Amino acid sequence: MRNICMIVSYDGTNYSGFQTQPDGNAIQDYLEKAIEMLTGEKVKIHASGRTDAGVHAVGQVFHFHTESQIPAERWGLALNSRLPKDIMVTEARDVPLDFHSRRSAKRKTYRYTINANQYPDLFRRNTELHHYGKLNVEAMAEGLRHLIGTHDFTSFASRHSTKPSHIRTVYDAHIDRDQSMCRPGTRDQGLIHIYITGNGFLQHMVRIIVGTLLEVGKGRKKPEDIATILEAKDRMKAGPTAESKGLMLWNVEYENFDAKY
Repeated sequence: MRNICMIVSYDGTNYSGFQTQPDGNAIQDYLEKAIEMLTGEKVKIHASGRTDAGVHAVGQVFHFHTESQIPAERWGLALNSRLPKDIMVTEARDVPLDFHSRRSAKRKTYRYTINANQYPDLFRRNTELHHYGKLNVEAMAEGLRHLIGTHDFTSFASRHSTKPSHIRTVYDAHIDRDQSMCRPGTRDQGLIHIYITGNGFLQHMVRIIVGTLLEVGKGRKKPEDIATILEAKDRMKAGPTAESKGLMLWNVEYENFDAKY
């Protein structure tokens, strides 16, 4: 018996999330079907975490047990020929039998992208939230820093969260800007990439954080309000949940390797 760990990228636009669904249209469903087509085995894969419908990944990790003797370096090409074009395995490796994609993970990073130019990018419209309107990016970055550390993130969790504890640790949270596509003489602000790295994330946590930061960027909330919202432990105090399409699972870190773009 082998334990195979893989890294998969996907455009989540047309899927109902990562975790298997009754409609059979989740990323997991297609991966398991492709593995069965290749090996004849019905396997259950385990991922580093769920992503919601419409959310993307460049560094999602999953593992499964198999008796197949296919060499690790051949799995990617073999599976990609059996997968939809918007799902792609980029790495495969043998790992110890006790390795678990979720439980063995040390840190995860999500990236949320806001296109703050006047016009949306036609070719990246499914992976960016378009927001035309002046945003105070410096205030957003200041507010974001209040989330670093170990906190109860109830205010930034879905009301449907079933986790017994909402305490999570955020190791890093920062904003990078890409202004390479800004047109001279316009109010274009470029791409705003929000990166958040933590030991785990609650349902909708990053999207609620982004929705609240947008309130700060518009001047409806102050940067220091983020700390007050965090302390309130009340979902009603935070901003709206940002659209799923701007969110991407960027990186998962383990003891001996990272799964990153």
